[in-house]
Amino acid sequence: MSNSRRIIAISGKSGCGNTTVSALAAEQLGFVMINYTFRSLADDLGISFEELAERAQQDDRYDRMLDDRQVSLARSGNCVLGSRLAIWLVPDAALTVYLDASLETRAARIMKREGNDLLRKLEETKARDLRDSERYLRIYGIDTSDYRWADLVIDTDRCDQFEAASQIVSAYRERSTGAFT
Repeated sequence: MSNSRRIIAISGKSGCGNTTVSALAAEQLGFVMINYTFRSLADDLGISFEELAERAQQDDRYDRMLDDRQVSLARSGNCVLGSRLAIWLVPDAALTVYLDASLETRAARIMKREGNDLLRKLEETKARDLRDSERYLRIYGIDTSDYRWADLVIDTDRCDQFEAASQIVSAYRERSTGAFT
C-alpha cells in the first residue's frame, strides 16, 4: 500500500474540532497525528511565534514553508494530518475529511477554549474565516468553501468529537478494505 493510502487528511475551519478529532482518530488507528503549526515553524526557524506571525503577514513563503513541512511529514504514512488545507494539500490521501460547523458553534467552542464573550468571538471568527479564505485563494488558488468533493463531510454541529472520530475511523477501515462507496 502506498504511503498516501495510509494518510487521513482532515480539514475544517477554526473551531470545527479539527485538532481534537484528528488526535482521537490517530489514537484509535495507532497512527501519528501531524500537528505542525506556525508555532512549530517558529521554533524550527529559531524565532518567536510573534515574529513569525509578523513576517507571514508580509511574505507568503512562510505559509508555503508550513504547508510543505506538513505534507512532507504526512508522506511517511500511517498518520492523520489535520490542518486547514490538509484535504487540498494531500488530495490523494486514503481518506479526505472535512469537518463542518456553523459560525455560532465554532465561536462558542473557541470562546470556551480561549475565554472572552460570544459576540466578540463571533466577530473574530468571522473575520478570521475571511482572512484565511482570501489568503488560501491568493497563495494557492484554493477555494476553501468548495469542500463537498471530500470523501467524508461531517457536520460537527450534530455530533461530538468522539462520534466524528468514530465516523472517520470507520470510513478509513471500510476504504482500506475496499468496502467504502
